[in-house]
Amino acid sequence: MPPKTRARVSKRTANSDDAGEKVGGKRKAAASESGKTEERSEPPQYCHWLMKSEPESRFENGIDVKFGIEDLKALPDQTGCWDGVRNYQARNFMRQMKNEQLAFFYHSNCKEPGIAGVMKVDVQYQRMLKRFLPLSELKKYHLQHRATGGPLKDMALFTRARLSVQPLTTEEFDFVLSLEDEEPL
Repeated sequence: MPPKTRARVSKRTANSDDAGEKVGGKRKAAASESGKTEERSEPPQYCHWLMKSEPESRFENGIDVKFGIEDLKALPDQTGCWDGVRNYQARNFMRQMKNEQLAFFYHSNCKEPGIAGVMKVDVQYQRMLKRFLPLSELKKYHLQHRATGGPLKDMALFTRARLSVQPLTTEEFDFVLSLEDEEPL
């Protein structure tokens, strides 16, 4: 199911008791009476995603759950509903999504899993990748980057493999997108 629009949180004023300086993803609170400062972690804000779906027929309670990028492309306005997400962590990620953010459409539970295309988070088809990026190739880059450092070293596709909706950093998204112009590894 596509994410619902979230209500905006009102901005705090500079005179607020909770005002603090933002330092590298953490908010540094104003000094307390003892002179010590406290740090609170803020959840990371992601702006790119990887969303998994099954492109081959599989029946669940008599219903075919098949939905590949070609199915999305064939829908009216090339826009569809993303439903069937049961995992609480994947649902929480969907709540963080904002319309117009980009996501990779990942084919899973099939003969050759991998990234097939790009869509907007409101589940609207954008385009096919110039070439299919198989999981096996992405895994080789992941292992290289874990050893030497690189954008895919902590990619959720390998650290939280079971999640159907996963966040991506801008560096991960840009690197994977650049692979469509490269020869397969």
